[in-house]
Amino acid sequence: MNSGKDLIREKLNDYYAQIFEEELIEDIVNNSFIRNIKSGQLLLDIGDSMTHIPLILSGAVKIIREDKNGDEIALYFLERGDTCAISFINCINRSKSMFRGLTEKDTEGVFIPVEKVDEWLIKYETWRHFIIDSYHMRLIEMVESIDSLAFMKLDDRLLKYLTDKVKIMQSNTLIITHQEIADDINTSRVVVSRLLKQLENEGKIQIRRNRIIIDNI
Repeated sequence: MNSGKDLIREKLNDYYAQIFEEELIEDIVNNSFIRNIKSGQLLLDIGDSMTHIPLILSGAVKIIREDKNGDEIALYFLERGDTCAISFINCINRSKSMFRGLTEKDTEGVFIPVEKVDEWLIKYETWRHFIIDSYHMRLIEMVESIDSLAFMKLDDRLLKYLTDKVKIMQSNTLIITHQEIADDINTSRVVVSRLLKQLENEGKIQIRRNRIIIDNI
C-alpha cells in the first residue's frame, strides 16, 4: 500500500509533472497534505485566516463573493489543475479571506502551507509562472463576472451560467434548485423560474424537481 507521500506524489505526477519540475513536486510532497471534501461543503469561508492554498486534483469549487447585505454572486469555478490565486494574495498579506469556496461536487486537493507558497516564488521559476498565470486567469474570470452583471441581459446571464455549469459538472443534468441559481447570478427565485420556464417552452431545457436537464443550449 502506498504511503501518504507516495500517494501525493502519484496524484501530483498525474497532472502537474508537465507543469512543475521534479524538485518542486518533491517539495510539495514533503510539505503538503491531501484533503477530500464532499459536494456542498465549505472549502473556505469569508473571514477565514488563510493557512494553506489548494492545488485541485479533482472536482470543482465555486468561489463566491458576498456583499454587506448577505447577497451572493458566483465569481468563478476552480477545477482540476487550478489553484485559488486570490487566496494566495491573502496568504502573502496574512489577511482574512474575502471569498467563500463551496464544493460543487466531491473534490480532492493538495494543500500547501502559506510559508512554502511564498518561499517557492523565489526558489522555483515554474511555481512563479504557475501562480502568475493562475492569478491572471482568476482576474479575467472576475472581470467577466462584472461584465455580465453590468452589460448582459438577465436571460443571457442565465444561459451563460447554465452553459458554464454543464462544463464544470461534465453532465447535462444539473441537480440544482431555482433558488441556488438565483443566488449565483444575483437575482430573485421568481425571475429565475420565469426565465427557466421560457427556456423549457423553447425546447432548450427540461425542468424537473430540483433538477434541470439541458437539451439544446
